[in-house]
Amino acid sequence: MFKISTFSRLSKVSVKTLRYYDQIGILKPKKVDHDTGYRYYSADQLLELNRILIYKELGFTLPQITQLLQEEITLENIQGMFRLKRSEIQQIIDAEQAKLVRIEERIQLIEVEGQVETGQEIRIKAEDAQQFLFQSACGREEDIPELFRQFDQSLTKEIRQLIQNPQVVLWKEIDGKEDEFEFEIGYFLTCELRLPPDPYQLRILPPESMMATMAFHSNSKFDCAACVHLARWIEKNNYQIKENEPGRELYLPLSQEQDAQFIEIQIPILNR
Repeated sequence: MFKISTFSRLSKVSVKTLRYYDQIGILKPKKVDHDTGYRYYSADQLLELNRILIYKELGFTLPQITQLLQEEITLENIQGMFRLKRSEIQQIIDAEQAKLVRIEERIQLIEVEGQVETGQEIRIKAEDAQQFLFQSACGREEDIPELFRQFDQSLTKEIRQLIQNPQVVLWKEIDGKEDEFEFEIGYFLTCELRLPPDPYQLRILPPESMMATMAFHSNSKFDCAACVHLARWIEKNNYQIKENEPGRELYLPLSQEQDAQFIEIQIPILNR
């Protein structure tokens, strides 16, 4: 099981929101340590949380969602609701397109609910210490491509010669607004840089002896459910997610002709 801070990182829902969901009884932790008060969640609760987010995307209030969770609603009915919502969103102005993307992601995740095995390879590997040139940001997941576009435009020729693909995103613990979170975006460097030019920051990512990793294409069926599958694998194999070390996502374009990326999720782990 995972502490609330780790569960927040995996689900990309703020700690504050998870505590509120516990308070109103819509998503209670699997276990609470009576001595410390720490809340613990299981990997399967990522799917329960996804159900809540699905209903929120459809416009239901939290009291209505509480009632819906108690009813026997089929997956076909849920997908039907999303198809209706999708047809409505397509008529909305361009500023609402981000909402359509999130709904499509939730549809894909609900389709794999209940499946035990994905067939996707999960590997453990080590990573050396890396010098990381980055910018801190606060926003939503769909903001990342635009943030990288701005980041790349501001790179000088000298800095470009030092960076190496892929693009790197470090997810930090979520606290604050429900639909926003903190992360660092940037690149690993091929050689040492002593003083980063404004507005960049520079730090050394420590070596990691054990990283649970999963790689996939961004347009594949594993895209939206990757964190769920990886969390289940970590829990099933009796590993523990390393605290205070952010998970990483690496993005590598496939080609200029393909509107997709190769993504690798990396989560530092320990033996229990």
